[in-house]
Amino acid sequence: MLDKLMSQMQSQTEEVKKKLNSIIIEKEAENGLIKVKANANKKILSVEINDEIANDKETIEDLIIVAINKAIEEAEIISEKEMGSIAQGLMPNLGGLFK
Repeated sequence: MLDKLMSQMQSQTEEVKKKLNSIIIEKEAENGLIKVKANANKKILSVEINDEIANDKETIEDLIIVAINKAIEEAEIISEKEMGSIAQGLMPNLGGLFK
């Protein structure tokens, strides 16, 4: 029984990872001067730099960090929610433990 449960959990975890790869998060810093796209698995997909600040290296570096952190924070929230749903589905008798 435990083997079946573990196999089911592994299968559902893989499904969630695929789903998280398809969820795209777009965040920006300073009204769009820097835009970052990531997926919900916390992988950065792209970084856009507005031409207005193209020559300001220090500002670019700071704003990239801000935008990436925003994207990762949202990805973490989505990931926790999706993974929590797996645990609830497999172990409904544990109540709100995984909420």
